[in-house]
Amino acid sequence: MRGNLHTGKLRGSCPSSSPGDSRTVETMSCLRRSAALPLYGRRCRLGVGARRSNASHGVKPQSGTVRASGEEFQNKTSPLLVLRDLAAWLRFDSLGSGAGKVEHTFRQFCSMASPESHDDSFGLEVVLPEDGETAPRCLHGPTLLFEKVGKGGERGRRFYACSACRDRKDCSFFQWEDDKVSEARLSAREAQIQMRRPPFTHEEYCSRFRKFASLPLDEKKFCEDCQVLLLPGEHQAHSTHRSSAVTAAQLRRPSVMLRPLDNKKSNAQYLFTDRSSRFLLDTFAALGYRKVLCVGTPRLHELIKLRNLEQQHEPMKSLLLDIDFRYAQFYSQDEFCHYNMFNHHFFGGEASTSVLQAFLTESDGEKVVMVADPPFGGLVKPLANSFSLISQTWRKLQSYDHNNSDVPMMWIFPYFFEPRILDCLPSLSMLDYQVDYDNHPLYKHGKTGRKQSPVRLFTNISPRDVVLPKEEGYRFCSVCDRYVWSLNKHCIQCNICPSKDGREWKHCSTCGKCVKPSWKHCEPCGRCALPDHPCGPSEGKKGCFNCGSLQHKRKSCPLKNSHKISSHRSSAKSGNKNVSHHPLLKPKVKRKLGAARRAKEAAALHELSP
Repeated sequence: MRGNLHTGKLRGSCPSSSPGDSRTVETMSCLRRSAALPLYGRRCRLGVGARRSNASHGVKPQSGTVRASGEEFQNKTSPLLVLRDLAAWLRFDSLGSGAGKVEHTFRQFCSMASPESHDDSFGLEVVLPEDGETAPRCLHGPTLLFEKVGKGGERGRRFYACSACRDRKDCSFFQWEDDKVSEARLSAREAQIQMRRPPFTHEEYCSRFRKFASLPLDEKKFCEDCQVLLLPGEHQAHSTHRSSAVTAAQLRRPSVMLRPLDNKKSNAQYLFTDRSSRFLLDTFAALGYRKVLCVGTPRLHELIKLRNLEQQHEPMKSLLLDIDFRYAQFYSQDEFCHYNMFNHHFFGGEASTSVLQAFLTESDGEKVVMVADPPFGGLVKPLANSFSLISQTWRKLQSYDHNNSDVPMMWIFPYFFEPRILDCLPSLSMLDYQVDYDNHPLYKHGKTGRKQSPVRLFTNISPRDVVLPKEEGYRFCSVCDRYVWSLNKHCIQCNICPSKDGREWKHCSTCGKCVKPSWKHCEPCGRCALPDHPCGPSEGKKGCFNCGSLQHKRKSCPLKNSHKISSHRSSAKSGNKNVSHHPLLKPKVKRKLGAARRAKEAAALHELSP
């Protein structure tokens, strides 16, 4: 499982910042433009908390009252929503108080909120680009367009944010959709992107690797601090860094030599165990695939190359697409492409696109299969869109008719994302195979109950053709015509093997379906749930955001498109003015003079301090 990469510190910091503050002038500008609101949006759509599996599209609604700048704001949705009104705190921080003060104030503010929920909840929706539309770019390529959706179909002001990082500290980009960006600001963005690009091009990395491979063993050094292979002339510059000797075997296993990135909000790299990697390779070989497109799976890519060296199996070709540019040190331009799977962006431009097209072309009977292991905190919708674009490219390159078929693929993701994945890609089905990772404390093979790995395979390959190993506890269900986990017992009433999490589920005759073993039927609620669940109707968590009906969700609402049309018409009538359509957002007011504004912000901060 590959995470999103962010490297280096921000450069060109504002002179008025505190010594430890590395934010740029661009960041300061964004903070002054209600930057806290998109911060909430980023965390909404990619999850809040330490675990990557928490990838919900919204945060539980809260209610509470805070006092800022002498005014009371009654927050009826979430304490994070009114961070738009607390942008003054961040501006105060940019004047020299330091990031720690803002973090302390932010935590103090959040602790004041009540855990009670409210009906006026809202969510965020990704708006996929249409043909011909272009989005502004950040360090990680084209940004994504987001729109806030409230109950009753109210839609907030759209904004662009980074596709790869869910924390503004990792990528500070933010722009309202209807903003007019000056040429000076565009130039500043481009300069910042240029400064933070990798130190070498892919071609230069390949040249360095050839020189490194020809060195004597005692001169082969790897800088662990900079994560770079060192040539003899660079040893002195890295003399104060931690370095280690490199063997020929280590050069063939870069995923072992490179330090896994561990920022859970932007990279959090977890790598397949050899058990899971070998199962995938054996499965692909048995199904006759000779080309494997590895999207975010470096461990699988290197294992294919190692197996080819053994010359005991039919040779396979592989191409790694990954956002971690460090792998460019070890692989040629035909073996690795620097790629962002959230926006289908190739950092190498047309050259990398040509490499992908050449790889997807099936010649001499070399069938292609794609295996993708995205970050669990990532949004399903943009991921599915990127995989669909790869499938379209594959379809166009085939000499025979593939008009109604997609590229064979395996998407590796937790089982609880099954509804979202099937909503975007209905041709996929979930298998019972449990994928485990080397450097993850929980996702390990052999554990039982709720401690076992929740990661599964979603594939458009026929489930009966994917043979799961019997020695690991899988069996074949003749009724379902597929391999299942041993505890996934077939239910006669439901006529399926219902378990999703690896435990044996039980059938509830009242609900007419199988449920988790820890659930019990609740008569007042009319459904099965945990014994200690909050009983009664859960307001604000059911029904449709657009029309309020309890019979369907917003995604399947027949009136969803009509709301979009009316929203666009209203914006057209207003001449596309810089107006927010969300009822909870206050209209812009004339900015106060600097001295008066700073005094008011300082008073508000003092009032909220303990």
